[in-house]
Parts: sequence; structure tokens; C-alpha cells
Amino acid sequence: MPPVIAIDGPSASGKSSTAAAVARAIGAVHLDSGALYRGLTVLALDLADRSVPAIIRAADQRGLELRRVAGDLVPFLDGRDAEPRIRTPEVTALVSEVSAQAPLREWVNARLRSAVQGAQPVVMDGRDIGTAVFPDARLKVFLTASPEARARRRLIQRGEAPDPARLEAEAARLAERDHLDSTRAIAPLRRAADAVLLDTSDMSFERQVGAIVRLIRTTLQLP
Repeated sequence: MPPVIAIDGPSASGKSSTAAAVARAIGAVHLDSGALYRGLTVLALDLADRSVPAIIRAADQRGLELRRVAGDLVPFLDGRDAEPRIRTPEVTALVSEVSAQAPLREWVNARLRSAVQGAQPVVMDGRDIGTAVFPDARLKVFLTASPEARARRRLIQRGEAPDPARLEAEAARLAERDHLDSTRAIAPLRRAADAVLLDTSDMSFERQVGAIVRLIRTTLQLP
């Protein structure tokens, strides 16, 4: 198995964008594990029957899978790149409920593990990569930031002004998501004992990417 770099952290901590930039910097493949859960959530939203067996059947019938696109492994659904469909507010509101189902986590984990092939390093981000999916990952980073910093980043990402009212509302939504993710019975969000903690509340994007790249090169002795 190639070296796996696990980047975990709470919602809106910048895991996916950071992991993608890190992967580009070291010539690795990037995989956002949450994208598959979002793909399953799209299917759940389309179904009258949202039971686990129905969602898994729909995933198989509609071809929810990971495909290599440039330097990323991205979800495809119905034969098309699913990214535009998995980032909607409706998906975001339901994805915690969907991802809490043990059989769906097993379905996703099996596909994440099978996607890691060949000799090229893989940078994978999620909420339980270093604790449940790849507990033997060569390097684990737990990326976090204050609720206010995460709320500000999320609003700017959506093109909304980070005024006090919006910041307060978004921080509350993120706190609820953190609670759901950290208290669920299956694979809760938590920092692995051997993960490096990186608080990016006061760090620029370039600095946090650089910090992780340096960790990787020191730990894994990559060029």
C-alpha cells in the first residue's frame, strides 16, 4: 500500500482545500472521503425510501464511484462528475444523518481502501481517516480552527458577507455539526492519539499547507 497521509478535522476546517494543495505540492493523489458520503446523501434525497438497503441499491444502480481526474479521486454519479450536486445546502443539512449509518460507512470505507493502489502517495481528508479508515496511516494530521474562524471561512467560500449576525448563525450550525459528528456511536470525530494537531485559526492558507508539507517531507522523507 502506498503512503497514506490522513488529514482529519471538523466541518469547515479547510481539510479538503488544504489536502488538495498538499497533494499537489508533493505529487500525491488527493481523495476527499466526505465526497462519497455526500454522494450517498444525494441519492437519499432522491429516494422516497431512505433506508440503508435502498440507498446502497441506488448507489450501485446509478454508479456512485471514485474516478481519477487529474490529481484527484472524485465521485461520479450517473456517469458524470458529481461535485456540483454534492455541495448543495440540502446535502450539507442531511449528510451527518446519512454518514452516521454503520452499513453506509462500511460501504464508503471499502471504496476508500480499494482506491488506494499503486506506489503514489495519497492525501486523504475526512473525519475518521486516521482513527477508523487508515489507523496505520504513515502520517496523521488533525486540522482544526475556532468556530468563529471556520464560520468566517465558510461564509466567504459561499460568497456571503461575514457580518456579525451571519457569523453567529454559521458558528451555531457548525457547533451543531461538531456535536453530531463527535457524539455519534459509529466512528465519531476525534483526534487520533498519534495525530499532529494543527490549529489554523490565525494561519493563512499558504502557511498551513506549508506546515503540513514540511511534516510530510520530514516524516516520510519525501522530496
